[in-house]
Amino acid sequence: MKIGFVGLGHMGGPMAHNLLKAGHALTVYDLSQAALKAAVDAGATRAETLKELAASSELIVTMLPAAAHVRAVYLGADGLLAHVAPGVALIDSSTIDPETVKQLAAAASQQGNALADAPVSGGTGGAQAGTLTFMVGGTPAVFEQIKPVLANMGKNIVHCGGSGTGQVAKICNNLLLGISMIGVAEAMSLGAALGIDTQVLAGIINTSTGRCWSSDTYNPYPGVSETAPSSRGYTGGFGADLMLKDLGLATEAAKQVKQPVMLGALAQQLYQLLSQQGSGGLDFSAVIGLYRKVEEA
Repeated sequence: MKIGFVGLGHMGGPMAHNLLKAGHALTVYDLSQAALKAAVDAGATRAETLKELAASSELIVTMLPAAAHVRAVYLGADGLLAHVAPGVALIDSSTIDPETVKQLAAAASQQGNALADAPVSGGTGGAQAGTLTFMVGGTPAVFEQIKPVLANMGKNIVHCGGSGTGQVAKICNNLLLGISMIGVAEAMSLGAALGIDTQVLAGIINTSTGRCWSSDTYNPYPGVSETAPSSRGYTGGFGADLMLKDLGLATEAAKQVKQPVMLGALAQQLYQLLSQQGSGGLDFSAVIGLYRKVEEA
């Protein structure tokens, strides 16, 4: 299939590479010359404009940082919707607010294109391995149409419901993830301060009722998990500023429906503090630095 891919960042780059490995003809667009070169070196064709990408694509995937970028790419005067042919399916895998998705889907529908929101979970490791979870919002028909393509990039492809529900699932999941990471950071830091060996403590937590992904796979305490960012200076992984963005999406969505998210609001404040301290570019598990001395974190 001829696929257009817009956004070749830490997640989009590996996703595009997996589409190439699956045999698709890929046309790519990004503002980063280095990202474009990496994709072209892997076999993709570079598009100089969104118009050029739209003209050569039977399906288009976007993976962008925030709602403002998504709106610009789709709704801009020289954006995708200005040039894409009717019938071409559109997949946005960015993490943005559900309302923006609904607006984009409505605009696309008016000119004969189905747009599905398909945000992902699994991090950069899942993007590279092709094991992402896709949370898809859209009609059953478009879900069946795009599912084989998503299966080239992920293992768990879930139809969540109508337009915007993929984003609802994503922000609820990341709301919980942000909260649980803070809880593990707090517990591990308390245990260390009270003198227990952190490997012993983590082993107990991970075979007891406190177990969660943040404790057994992505433990924030250095040295507990060899594969976690905490054991490589909190580099790589999912940035703290990205978690802050997702928590902001969750709390804003909660305001719209008057649903309290008390722990979510507190988590947002803690990640805001972490960002203000200059650690927003580190992995989100670096939030443990709010509990430990700076020289230890």
